[in-house]
Order: sequence, then C-alpha cells, then structure tokens
Amino acid sequence: MADQYGALKRQVHMLGDMLGQTIAHDQGDACLDRIEAIRQLAKAARFGDRARRDQLLAMLTSLPDDELVPVARAFNQFLNLANIAEQHYSLAHNMDNASRRLDSLLDGLTPEQKAKLPKVLEEMDIELVLTAHPTEVTRRTLIVKYDEIAHCLERLDNPSLGTGDQQKWQDRLRQLIAQAWHTNEIRRDRPTPVDEAKWGFATVENALWEAVPDFVRQFNAKLGQFDLALPWQKSPVRFASWMGGDRDGNPNVTAKVTERVMLLSRWTAADLFLRDLNPLISELSMNRANAEVMAMGDHSDEPYRVALRKIRRRLRNTLAYIEATLRGEPADDEDLLWHDQDFLQPLQAVHRSLYECQMEQIADGPLLDMIIRLRCFGLNLIRLDIRQDSGRHAEAIDEVTQYLGLGSYQDWDEAKRQQFLLAELNSKRPLIPHNWQPSADTQEVLDTFAVVARQPKEALGIYIISMASQPSDVLAVALFFKEAGMQWPMPIAPLFETLDDLNNAADVISALLDLPWYRDYANNHQEVMIGYSDSAKDAGVMAAAWAQYRAQEALVNIGRDRGISLRLFHGRGGTIGRGGGPAQGAILSQPPGSVDGGLRVTEQGEMIRFKFGQPAIAVNSLMIYTTAVLEARLQPPPQPEPAWRDLMDGLASDACDAYRAVVRGHPDFVPYFRAATPEQELASLPLGSRPSKRRPNGGVESLRAIPWIFSWTQNRLMLPAWLGAGQALRKVLEDGRQQQLETLYQRWPFFKARLDMLEMVYMKTDSELSAYYDQRLVPENLWPLGKQLRAMLHEGIHTLLTLSKEEYLMDQDPWLQESIRLRNPYTDPLNILQAELLRRARASGEVPEPVKQALMVTMAGIAAGMRNTG
Repeated sequence: MADQYGALKRQVHMLGDMLGQTIAHDQGDACLDRIEAIRQLAKAARFGDRARRDQLLAMLTSLPDDELVPVARAFNQFLNLANIAEQHYSLAHNMDNASRRLDSLLDGLTPEQKAKLPKVLEEMDIELVLTAHPTEVTRRTLIVKYDEIAHCLERLDNPSLGTGDQQKWQDRLRQLIAQAWHTNEIRRDRPTPVDEAKWGFATVENALWEAVPDFVRQFNAKLGQFDLALPWQKSPVRFASWMGGDRDGNPNVTAKVTERVMLLSRWTAADLFLRDLNPLISELSMNRANAEVMAMGDHSDEPYRVALRKIRRRLRNTLAYIEATLRGEPADDEDLLWHDQDFLQPLQAVHRSLYECQMEQIADGPLLDMIIRLRCFGLNLIRLDIRQDSGRHAEAIDEVTQYLGLGSYQDWDEAKRQQFLLAELNSKRPLIPHNWQPSADTQEVLDTFAVVARQPKEALGIYIISMASQPSDVLAVALFFKEAGMQWPMPIAPLFETLDDLNNAADVISALLDLPWYRDYANNHQEVMIGYSDSAKDAGVMAAAWAQYRAQEALVNIGRDRGISLRLFHGRGGTIGRGGGPAQGAILSQPPGSVDGGLRVTEQGEMIRFKFGQPAIAVNSLMIYTTAVLEARLQPPPQPEPAWRDLMDGLASDACDAYRAVVRGHPDFVPYFRAATPEQELASLPLGSRPSKRRPNGGVESLRAIPWIFSWTQNRLMLPAWLGAGQALRKVLEDGRQQQLETLYQRWPFFKARLDMLEMVYMKTDSELSAYYDQRLVPENLWPLGKQLRAMLHEGIHTLLTLSKEEYLMDQDPWLQESIRLRNPYTDPLNILQAELLRRARASGEVPEPVKQALMVTMAGIAAGMRNTG
C-alpha cells in the first residue's frame, strides 16, 4: 500500500513541511514542536497505542487559550493541503477517469444500442444546478489560493522541468502556503445571497468556462469513432443556480436581490464573452468569406473582423446598460445583446463561412469554443431557478380572498381550492386589486412574481414549490404568474420532500395532468423534484431511498402512459444522508427510464468546489455525468423482481421504525443530540445566508437537513447516514435470508449503491471519538443513549462486513480507504480539541475570543477532513 501511494504521500509530506516552516517563522519553533508532537501522537493513537492516545488527550485538553487558534489552524490548513494533493494525485493517476468508462461503454455497445445512440445524443439534456446551501466552509479568497497550489503541483509533476523552474514553482508553493496561513479561515460576516451568487459566477469563470469546451471536444473525439458528434443546436450539459433565487426559509432572498443577481449574472456573461471576442477579432483577419458574411462585414477586406466588431459593440452597450441599472441610473437600452439567438446566429454564420472557404481548422479553434460556451451558458451565464414554500403562496392567496370577502382560502378543502384557482386562471379579469396594500410578506410574494415576469425566457430555469403536496400548490403558482403578466409558461416543479409526500407524488401529478387547463399550460412536459434531504431526515436513509425509487418509478410510468415528457430533478446534497455519493452509481441505480426525459440534479456546498473547482476536475465530472446518463439510456438497469421489492419493502419499513424509534421515540434523544454535537454552536459559524432553522424558535424538527447532518458529522457519529439501515439488514440476516441479500447486491444496482454508500459512511465514523464527545460534553444520565447508538453502529458495520465478506471496510476500494486513512491523524486532533473547546465554551458565560475562534476553525477543519459534509 505504501509503495502504491508513495507519490501522494511524498507530496503531502512536502506540503506539510512547507506549512511547518511557515508556522515556525510566524509562531516560533516551540509552537511547531507542539503541533508536530500532537501529529505524531495522533498517528500512534490510530495504530492502537493507548498510552500515546492518553498523552494526546492530555496535551490537547491542557492547551492554554493563546495556543488554541494556532494549533487548530495548523491542522485545518494541513487537511486542506492534503485534500489538494489527493485531488491532484487522483487526476494525475487516473483514479477516477471518466474517459476510460466512456471508452468501455462505447466499445461494449451492441448493434441495436449503436443504432439507438444518435437519438439518445440528440435528446441528451443534463442540467446541473449550483446551490448555495451553507456547507462550503472555506472562504472564497482561500479557495483561489488552493487552486493556485494545485496548479503548482501540476507544474512540479512535469518530468522535463529543469532545476531552476523546479525551484521557481517550489518557491511559489511556499508563498501560497504562507498566504493561506496568514489569511483568516473564517468569514467575519455571514455572506449575503448576492455574495453567494458571485461565488457561483466565479466557479464558472475560473473553471467551467474553460472546462465546457474541453469536455465537448473530448466527448466528440470519443464519438468520432462512430462517425457521430453532439448535435449543434444545443449543449448536452447546462447550468442553473439557486443562488439568489432560493427564498424557501431565507428572508434575505428578496425580489430586489433576485433582480440584482440576474443582472450581475448577465454582466458576468457579457464580460466573459468580451474577453473571448477581443482576441478572436484579432485572429480572424482572413479576407475570403461567403456571401452571408460578406454582407455582415459590409463587403470589407476583413469581413469577419467587421462582423464581429458589431457584436462587440452590442456587448459593450449591454455591459454599460447593466452597470447603469445596477447603480440605479437611467440607462440607454438601444442596440443591446439580450437574446442568445442574436449572438449565436452571427457566430454560426462566421463558422459556416470559414468551412465553406476551406478554413476548417480556423473555424474549429477559439470561435468554436465561443459557440460551445454560448450554447451552454447563454447571455445569462446561469439560468436562475426560483424556489418558495407552498405555505407562502397559500398565505398570500388567503389574504387576497379574505380582503375580497370570498372567505379563507386556507380553510377550503382541495376541491374548493382547485375550483377557485381554475376559475381565476380562466378569467379575463385580474384577481388582485390595483390599489390594494397587502401585508409585507404577501407584497414580497407579488414582487417576486413581478420580477420573474420581466425576465427573458433564457434567464430563468424552473419554479420549484417546496413542501408541495396537492395539485393546488402548482395551480397557485400559475395564478400568480397570470396576475404578474407572465408572457410564457414557466415550468413549475412540485418538490416532494417528506416520506408521505413521496408516496403520494404519483397521485398528485396524475391529478394535476387530469386538469385540461394545466395539461395545456404544461404543453406535454412536466418537471418534478425529488427531495433527498428532508425525506432522509424524516424516515432515515434506507426508507427514504426506497420511497424515492418508487416515486420515480411511478412518475416515469405516468409520463409514459400520458405521453408526457417528464424530467426528474434530484435534490441531492453532498453527504450520503442527503442523497449524495458518487454520481455514476447514483444515476445508474435509478429506475429504468428515469433519465429518458433528461437529468436535473443539484450540486451543493463544498461539492461544487470538489467537482468543478478546477478545469481538469470539471471536465472529468462532466464526463462522469454524461457517461452515466448514456449508460442508463443505452443499458438501463433491470426492473426489480417481485421478490426484490418485497424484501425492500420489509427493509424500508424496519429501517424507518428503527430510525424513528430513536429520533422521535427516545425521550433523551433531543437533549443528547444538543449536548453531543455542536448543533447550537454551529449557528455562530457564518457559513451561508440562510438561517439554520426554518423557524427561529423551533426545535430539532425545524432544523434544516444541512445543519442536522453537519452536526453529526462533526462528532464523527454520522448518525443520520446509517441509523436504521444496519438494524434492518441484521433482521433479514437473522431470518436466514442472507442469500437473498447477496443476490440483490450482485444483480440490482439500486441495492448495491445503497450498501456501497453505507459502507463509505461507516468508514468515516469513529465511535471512540464519539464516546469522547459524550465523556466531555454529555450529562451522565444521557450516556446510556450514546452507548446504545454506538452499539447500533458496530452492529451495522458487522452486518455489512458479513454481507460483503470483507475483513475491513472499503477493502474493495483501497483508494478511498487510503484517502480516509491519510486524513484521520489530522482530523482526530481537531475532534479532540473541538470537544474540549465546546466544554470550555459551555462552562463559561462569556466565551473568550480565542475559544470562539478556535472552535470555528475546528468546525472548518473537520469539514475539510470529512470532505462531503452537507
């Protein structure tokens, strides 16, 4: 193992040495010696040396206040450097090479599948939705430095690098590590929704802008062996965003914020296209063109330059208009570039002309890259989704009906609500009086729809309704669109989140499509969002996963029976407890036909950086998604047999009962959760713009799924990602049905994906550290619950190893096994220190600033060590 990953370990060691030199220079040799002693003790403790573990605990719990922050920061920074080295190694050594998987898929196609390939390519529609859920702990300013560190490692890997250049890049590494050390890891202030949106734009600018054309070129090169290419008329992958549009439970996302974010998105796109256009105009100095481009170029000697200068002028006008609008000044809206087609048409005309004039190599250079970018991003950069809770819509309509003397909308049953909404949708008069002054909350709802109605179609994604449970939830949104003067039917996607809502999803969509008015509005296309976070929080991961599968299956059948194009939108998080995990396995484990209408999926928090933070990583991630969708279309997974379904029904029911017996049924659970995790202290970490609770004064039931998962990740129990699953599997084993489970694992991708992700979670848990949190933080009367939970954890691990016939967790994935082992000696001290800091903070009325700061740094560091925390 050591030889296999020797290059990675040498790189980690080099980065660690450079960090150590920086720390010694800043804090002195004594501080570095203390940090190094802690590191060595943590490594020895990981190998089972109890005496060294006791020394480690004694050293960390006795740290004086003035050493807390430097020690916490040292291990946090080391984990971030280890992550960079690991990601670089993974790419350099093809540990997760999607191109190989695509080659294997294409080589293995049958004649029938090859014949189907052109149609599948034409229909390919993958939309990745960037969300600002508060799990990205690392500041943007540090991310930029980390990206540059990765660039230096790439340079140093060049075997032909001379001694002088090698020294140059090592010096640059030292500079960047020093810069990171002298930069505060924790934001002083909570980011605004506009800040979050700018972070999303930066991901496009710094990585995706370069990655998308590279991906399309590489993908087309693979398809070339079949004399195929991606269709010209659209991009196989597009991007949308919730940043600045997701107002569900976030009072900071207002109509004005949404409008500003959309303008900033347009400004960024115009600026990026201008940067591409300037050198392109310089390059296209050729004088031979077809009649179309000669006319566009005023029949000059350099028609391409003249034609593109006209586009550049309109882009510059657009920038000036947006800048003036953002400043609140009058703006000239003449000769703007506002619609994608107005930009795409001349670019494609130039491309055609170059081909017709035998200048194909020139046509397929930077010009083609610009066309690919325009097809993917458009003039809006990222299409914005709008999301709001169904309750806010119902409250607003209720206020209207009561004002008009029609009664209380909220008191009406579903039939009466539908009757009222359909009557208003068919009416030619407005419902809302012009001079009426509603409450502030209702006015905000109306203002949001007014902003949406003013946007061009290309700027918007879909409208998502959280906590949707009835057809009236969708009709209410359609009515608000009508009242706002919307000129086109924006897709409306109900989000089914709880276990009950998932089970009823098919009935709701079926009833909705039975309404002639809505069927006409939808125009034979329906978007449905599947919630992973709240369903898992409601019922546990095993029951939620099966409910999600059955809901998708039923929805696919409805779409097929009704002749509806149905696209499922997967609201996945980064962690397993919120539907996360490897994208390839997740897509291929869905029901057959579930990606036939396209794939839409959220990319959340820190996973955006890990998947799309650098161009090469982004290319690989895009290839993973595309390959998985191709495979799911061409080689769909099997339909589960009746016996498999029966077994899953039992597993899901037993897992849900076991999960709820603890989370809802145990009288000590809530106080234990609040004592054993940093849930309450987490609110002080300025992560995202959205409050951690839907209701400020609510309990655990009102806690959002993200802090719920994040808190359990911090104390290494990872409880929401496994609770109930192991107990349900154990019951099947005890019933003598192990062979059935093994059959499901071997033949059913859905079941295999569940167990593989469960194994990954188990690998990241640490019951000894969880017990230490109990010892330091939990009242003794609550200790029995902690012991019970850890016993359930051990039972689950033993059950899984029995099924997999492995000696150790992740034996079938030594790379991931080594990755987790590599980080443990650096995460463990942060866990021990965090438990001590929580004890000190809770023991004192006024928390000292060093304790508060160090505590936030440990949260950031543990998040870096666990990788997928949200």
